Parts: sequence; C-alpha cells; structure tokens
Amino acid sequence: MPKWNVRRRPGRMLGLLLLAILSFLVLRRVNWPRLTPLWLRHRRLGLQAKGQNFMLEDSAFWIFGGSVHYFRVPREYWRDRLLKMKACGLNTLTTYVPWNLHEPARGRFDFSGNLDLEAFVLLAAEVGLWVILRPGPYICSEMDLGGLPSWLLQDPDMRLRTTYKGFTEAVDLYFDHLMARVVPLQYKHGGPIIAVQVENEYGSYNKDPAYMPYVKKALEDRGIVELLLTSDNKDGLSKGIVDGALATINLQSQNELQFLTTFLLSVQGVQPRMVMECWTGWFDSWGGPHSILDSSEVLETVSAIVDSGSSINLYMFHGGTNFGFISGAVHLQDYKSDVTSYDYDAVLTESGDYTAKYTGLREFFGSISGAPLPAPPDLLPKTAYEPVMPALYLSLWDALPYLEEPVTSEKPLNMENLPINGGNGQSFGYTLYETTITSSGILSACVRDRGQVFVNTVSIGFLDYKRKKIVIPLVQGFTVLRILVENCGRVNYGTNIDDQRKGLSFFPEELAVLATLASSVLLGAERMAAWPWSQALPEECSPVLWKGSGFTSRRPPLQSRVHPLHLHLQFRRVCSPLNTPSLSGLPVWRLSSSVTERTQDTQWAPPRGAGKSLFKCVQCLSLGCPGHGAVCSQFKYLKKNL
Repeated sequence: MPKWNVRRRPGRMLGLLLLAILSFLVLRRVNWPRLTPLWLRHRRLGLQAKGQNFMLEDSAFWIFGGSVHYFRVPREYWRDRLLKMKACGLNTLTTYVPWNLHEPARGRFDFSGNLDLEAFVLLAAEVGLWVILRPGPYICSEMDLGGLPSWLLQDPDMRLRTTYKGFTEAVDLYFDHLMARVVPLQYKHGGPIIAVQVENEYGSYNKDPAYMPYVKKALEDRGIVELLLTSDNKDGLSKGIVDGALATINLQSQNELQFLTTFLLSVQGVQPRMVMECWTGWFDSWGGPHSILDSSEVLETVSAIVDSGSSINLYMFHGGTNFGFISGAVHLQDYKSDVTSYDYDAVLTESGDYTAKYTGLREFFGSISGAPLPAPPDLLPKTAYEPVMPALYLSLWDALPYLEEPVTSEKPLNMENLPINGGNGQSFGYTLYETTITSSGILSACVRDRGQVFVNTVSIGFLDYKRKKIVIPLVQGFTVLRILVENCGRVNYGTNIDDQRKGLSFFPEELAVLATLASSVLLGAERMAAWPWSQALPEECSPVLWKGSGFTSRRPPLQSRVHPLHLHLQFRRVCSPLNTPSLSGLPVWRLSSSVTERTQDTQWAPPRGAGKSLFKCVQCLSLGCPGHGAVCSQFKYLKKNL
C-alpha cells in the first residue's frame, strides 16, 4: 500500500478522516461497533470452511467462543457478563435456545423479559461479539427433558428426536416462530450470527437416520443461510454428522486431543477443526460433591487446543442459575437430579465474579490478540444479609381448602396428562395424590421421582427409584392415604427421554419400567385403579392462601420435621436501589420452591452435598422497604371422591 505523507497531502488526509468518521456513524446504526472491521462492511460470504481454515469473507478467522445462556442469567446482568467475556479476549458468544421455556404451552410463545433472545443477540453485537446459535430443538444443557416441552409427552406414542409426525409437527410450529426472529439477526442480514448448530449431540442418541437431515432442512427452509455445524462427543461423532454441516467435537482434557484430529479428519476430511464444548468444569447433582476442575488444567487444555490450530468454545464461560424447576437429571445406573446452581465451576462464578481461570485465560488470549484487550469491568457489589428465618408458615393440609374444586378421572394421572393449563398438563413441581383406604397392607408403587407418603396428615415414609414399597399401618374405619410426588427433573441426556412422564405409576414392581403410566395401586392384593380420582388446580401463591389460616405474627413451633409447608420469608433491603448487588448463602431445603416477587426462583433441597446455598439477584427482591419474598409451593391436588 502507498505511504501517505501528511505534510504533502493534507486535504486528502482530511477527506479520509471525514470518510472514516462517517463510516463509523453508519456502522453504529447497524450494531457493528468494535465488531466488524471496515474491510467487512460488504457482507457477502459470511463464515466459511475452506480447507483447514475458517474464513470470514476472504480473511482467516479463529473462533474464540464462550457459552452464556440468557435464560440462566438475569437480564440486568447480561451486559456485565458479555463485557467480561469481551475483556477475556473472546470474540464469539454461543448460546442454546430452550424450547420448553419459549413454548411452555402448545402454541403459546414467550420471548419476553429474560427470554428476549433478540435483545440478547443484539447486545452481543453491541458489545463486539459474534454469535453462534444452538437452537435445538433438543439442547441437553442439563435442562428438564433437554429443553423439550413436557407437553410433548401427552402423546402415548411420542418418539422424541425422530421424524415421528407428532414430534416434527410440533418442531415445525416452534421453528416457524423462532426462526422468524433469528433470520434478521444473521451475518448476511447485518447481524452478529455467523453460524447455527443443527440439533445437539445426536450421535449419542441416533434413533432415526432421517432426523438430522430433517432438522437441517427445517432450518434452511425457514431462511437460515449461515454456516451450519453439528456438535458431538467422541463416542457419537461419526453418527451425529449430516451432509452440509461442519462437524465439531466436545471434550475436556488434553488426553482427548487425539480425537480432535483423528476423529474429525476421519469423518469429514480436511476441514477447520473446532471444539464446540471445551468443558471448563461440570454440573452438580443433588447430594453429590461440588465439581471442581483445576484452573491450571483448563488453561493447559485450552492452550493445547489453540496451539493445534483449532478454534474453541468455552462451555461454560458463565453458567448462571437453573431458576425455578428447569434443571434436568441423568439416569444411567442411578437417577440423579441436577442442582439449582449452574455454576459449573466456570470461568465466571454463578454470581459473575472473576476466577483464577478467568485471569489465566485472559492472559493467554491477550498474548495472541492483535490488539490490547479492554479492561475487565469492575465487580458488581454484593450485600450481606442477616440469617433469614421463616416468620410464618402454612401447612399443606391447611392450604388444601383454598384450592379449586376437584375434577374427577377414573385413575391417577401423571403430571403431563393432567387436564390443566389449557390442556397442556403440568410441567414442573409437585402433585398430591389422595384416596381413602379401609385396611392396612403393603403399598407398591412406582414414583417419579420422589413421593412422601402420609396416612391422614402423618408422614410414614418415602418412595423413590430404590424404595418402591411401603407398609401402611393398621387403621380403623376410613383413612386418607396421601402421596406427595415431586418431579425432581426429567432426564436431559440419554436414550430414555421418551420415558420421562412424572407422577405415580402404580404398577407391580416387575412392570414399573413400562412407559404407559396407566396407574393401578397394589395394597396387599387389592387393586384400587378403578376408584375415581380427581385433581384441582392451585392458586399460584395468591394472598388468599395466607388469610384465615391460623397465621400469627410470630412463627409457631413446627409440629413435625417432615411436615410439608408453605414458608413466608421477609427481606429488608439495606442497599441503594441504584446498586445491583447479589445475595448468596440462603439455606436450602427440599420439598418447597422459592417464589420471590413474580419469579419462581428455585428448587430447595436438603443441606447435603452440592447446592447448600442459593444465588439471589437484587432484581428478585422487592424494591420496597422493607421488601419481602413470599415462599410457597405449587401443588396439583389429586383427590378421591366418595
């Protein structure tokens, strides 16, 4: 290029300067600041796979990505997390899109508030990040049913993740709405999305060879024009590929780097290599230890991947929180549900704080960056609260009269088939089953996932995957038998996701594996399946629950340590509303859910293993003084009519 002499050509230099300023102002109007160099202002080709390199337009491009899920991070913190990603030296954001949250009921879509995908993607562009979108429809991600909506399981013949008509029709409707929002955000339309993933780790499922081509075509038919990718671990890589999509691999340690070269080369020849998920930690299960991956090991693995010539995505850069009941489970040998926290021992903590991993990775990516990295944002302030004691409580039995009148059915129904929520069943939470018995005996039942058994209002034990029988004590006259069943999370990974209907399956023990969930009770030798059952709908934390229910201004002594309760907690805000502190350290119990303001916040469980405390953001607390969060549980009420 010619070297311009400022003293000899002042007019030309001034013109170039004005042109640069004008170009900058134009670029800002289309959300390109600090994202697209001037030589990329004419977008034609997008991200391409050419030989062993990624090319963005006509220049070599490396993907240095990090995963942050918008639905696991309060919207008020999105910018903070993405700025920290940019300051770490990354250039690409990756995120899953959860179908079950965006279409909680068939045909009813929600892209508002914390589910505003478009706002999240545009914010990434504003911060200066490209985006790789992972829209599923199945996403795994340690979410309930892998992010698939539970109402799909109302179909007794449903075959998820296949070309079964009942599934593809639902996917088509969902993609119609989702892709209409995504298409304008693609690179070739001026947006930051440079690639889209086809499904997720299908090679580990692999039940229908026509399924991956169907998903790919469903994306393309709705206007997806950017580079398509697949993502699989080493065991599923060869089975999860689809023609026209670049295969990527998921791994965690240097010991697996051989698969990055040999496996990818064997399935697709010479193509750009990418680790779509370089796991920076791991998720936790209830009752288990907190997973920790040493920062030095993560840094060594990342360095080795990049040094090998591969692009990389850090899963997770920031994990966040499984708000409400969205966490999933695994069921290989034993059933294990995932905890509320999705900290993941990631690069940022659950509350967004820096870690040793962040420091090391920022130094590494800074060393290979062509320009100085932006300064990391200051940490958000935290507020310490005094220990919180429930000021009031309401037993489940006292709350039942406030529920709606029951409706009848011939036998107990699983959660998904309860005729509630506009015919969409119950996705999360608890179901109380109730009937009347006149004798003692052995109750044999298949409970999904955990059931607390009561005779009248006295707890006599629990049923779960390992405890399938319980002795019902001798009673005189009519006795109410109640089973409070908790859905601890549907399996999110594995070949058994079709069998995730929750509630009671009253089968003989040897038939408990059946998926039809047509219920029958064995009490001694007598079946109770023909008895009429019913359920009623609860009011979601309505104030009427707390009126005339024996509440006093002081917390009464609890009569039983295993009594199901609604708890009422009070917080007093001690900070300025202008600050945005986070709160952590709340004690955790099972068989309740926290509902603070309008946000159903989390599952609570026994203080054992991982998950002994909860993350709370200030936006979840009332801005009033004193603010409070009402803690109560949602139940579906099944009752036998005499």
